[in-house]
Amino acid sequence: MRYVGTASKGIRLPVVTRGADVIRIISESIINASESERDGFTIRDRDIVGVTESLVARSQGNYVTLTDISDDVAEKFPSGDVAVIAPILSRNRFHQLLRGMAKGIKGRVHIMLTYPSDEVGNQLIEPMNYYLNSSKLSGECFDEKEFYEIFGEYKHPFTGVDYIQLYKSTDPQRISVHFSNNPLSALKFTKQALVASIHARRIHRDILERGGAEKVVTMDQICSSPAREGAGFNPDYGLLGSNYTNDESVKLFPRGCGEFVKKLQRELLSRTGKKLEVLVYGDGAFKDPACGIWELADPVVSPGYTDGLNGMPKEIKFKYVADNAGEIDAAKAVEEAIRAKDSLGRFEHSTLGTTPRRLTDLIGSLCDLTSGSGDKGTPVVYIQGYFDNYLDD
Repeated sequence: MRYVGTASKGIRLPVVTRGADVIRIISESIINASESERDGFTIRDRDIVGVTESLVARSQGNYVTLTDISDDVAEKFPSGDVAVIAPILSRNRFHQLLRGMAKGIKGRVHIMLTYPSDEVGNQLIEPMNYYLNSSKLSGECFDEKEFYEIFGEYKHPFTGVDYIQLYKSTDPQRISVHFSNNPLSALKFTKQALVASIHARRIHRDILERGGAEKVVTMDQICSSPAREGAGFNPDYGLLGSNYTNDESVKLFPRGCGEFVKKLQRELLSRTGKKLEVLVYGDGAFKDPACGIWELADPVVSPGYTDGLNGMPKEIKFKYVADNAGEIDAAKAVEEAIRAKDSLGRFEHSTLGTTPRRLTDLIGSLCDLTSGSGDKGTPVVYIQGYFDNYLDD
């Protein structure tokens, strides 16, 4: 009997910079790890290799400057005031972008913050304070003065930042902060909107366009092509998935990930004789139970993956079958259920509780938790046994 099921290992790599041959570096690092006396393992078909998006983007040199952002915004909004709809509260994910956006907008900038928290769970108002005092609000849309009169100052519990003041400080003379959960509130101030939400961007855009906005631009349309020769870009996600690099630039989400994973899969097959599955991953799709923040500030968990990672897992609910085996031996009941699972419908009792999530969201989240974002130095994750079940030797 096997005693180990799914195993996830962080693979250490040398420091990768722009122009590095990451396909070669990743392949050699995995093979070296597998052959190591201390950490060795056997490479098998259907093992999974996860590569963090930042490694791919850095090797591509996929960076833009704040001037690149402002130039693109200025081209899309040649004149007039612009409302910035539902940005998340983040220094490294949005404040830097706002600096570039504000510079490119010719008129006033109306930032529309959602409450009591942003799209990914960052609190703008402490929940108890909000529910006890929200009845005092004049309406669903209110201004900064009313916010402070009713709720007072609130600093983010993990960053110590008052995001209202941080965002306003970008250009105090031209930036106004408003609060509304309805994107149509922005049309009271201007008919031009820059949608800064991530996962709700499409519905926010559609609502605004149907509600009478004259021009609506989403963040995936900014820096979707090079602003100048040598500048970074992402044709699919634009500024979505970008992250702080330094005070004058940001790193974009990597581009061409579909081709990258296929190329790495071919390289590993050539070197090992095994067909591995590969994905590029960013933020995992999980919610922190302590702070209430949903970690997915990237537009997707995985911007590129090989064909074997398509779809959702089909599994039985192990504990349900074991608990309800009745007179049948529990182990035998589990074995029979696993053998019959391909014929089970999605809503059968023995599948209840197995949340229907995409493989790439599950595996990408596992990769993100394994590699972390600190100093582990493991931007590649090697996963074994993910597709195995209790019957596999």
